[in-house]
Amino acid sequence: MARRIFVAATGQNIGKTTVCLSLLHLARKKYARVGFIKPLGPKPTDVGGIVVDKDAALMAGVFGMEAHLRYLSPVVVPPGMTRDVIDGRVSTAMLRERLLQAFEVLDRDCDFLVIEGSGHPGVGSVLGLSNARIAAMLGASVLMVTGGGVGNVVDGVAAQSALFEKEGVAVRAILVNKLVAEKRERTLDYLRRAFSDVPLQVLGGFNYQPILANPTLRRIAKVLDLPLHGCHDDLGRIIHHVQIGAASTHRVAELLRKDSLLIVTSSRDELLVTIANLYTIPEYREKIVGLVIPGRQPVDRITQLILDRSGIPYFRTTRTTTAELYQLITDDVSKLTPEDTEKLDLLRELAEMRLDFDQIDQLVASSR
Repeated sequence: MARRIFVAATGQNIGKTTVCLSLLHLARKKYARVGFIKPLGPKPTDVGGIVVDKDAALMAGVFGMEAHLRYLSPVVVPPGMTRDVIDGRVSTAMLRERLLQAFEVLDRDCDFLVIEGSGHPGVGSVLGLSNARIAAMLGASVLMVTGGGVGNVVDGVAAQSALFEKEGVAVRAILVNKLVAEKRERTLDYLRRAFSDVPLQVLGGFNYQPILANPTLRRIAKVLDLPLHGCHDDLGRIIHHVQIGAASTHRVAELLRKDSLLIVTSSRDELLVTIANLYTIPEYREKIVGLVIPGRQPVDRITQLILDRSGIPYFRTTRTTTAELYQLITDDVSKLTPEDTEKLDLLRELAEMRLDFDQIDQLVASSR
């Protein structure tokens, strides 16, 4: 029987998957057989003919869990499934049985099992498989990941803990994530006092790290659904700034910041040529990750030759405006992939620095 921890969150995009990756990394230093399960997967993807949730695919790729892949994501929710459940075409009892069968295999084969919830604790209620109900079914201790801050954390935990209490599951601890570094200790102190009359521990998570939140060129290609032209060597390079090339050529070059992706319309020949040439200079290559070139007007033939000769990575689109591209990129929350080696290496380092795995493991032991 495995020691089990259910990682929940007060909302989406708080860092739940990042925490799960970190716990798996740390658990493998202590336990010989470490496993993962995403019981309810709202984001299907195909891995070698097996449809699993994207987070399950990520864990399998990073930690070499391919042999157990079909058990890592037992209930995947394709479009229309909620209507099928309500209409009676899909049985909730069948979904629960599928989940429990997968869990029994992992529970038998693992010493420590990380269970990742989906979104906020109420997700999956329409299927009879809310986060809270799954945690109760699997007899797991709950660690709830929150964002930084004070008031919003207290409010969020109060609202979301109620769902677990309804199912008879206690939230053992909260892990406060994306903390502002200079306010870290002060924020944790306030939260510990705010929860002093509640039987849960307040644990410090990660400080906010732009390198983990910001996208790579590979991610931008997926977000925009566009092929990358030019050099492909820097697909994993992280973009820290997105700049619109609306000012004069000289001014845009002057305002370049480190690791910038520039959006420059196809009619700005002089600016495109300048950026392409600057990319070949080491001093500026550190600043320029690549280009996104929107616009219905074709790129001038000579400008195109200079772009291609420089090797600068670029995306070209005629169907999306500059404003739409900027919003698509800046609104996207970057998700980790097994190919994001720089981010994963940093995450392992930060996990060993920031997370007290023995303390978390003890929460699991004391609840059994």
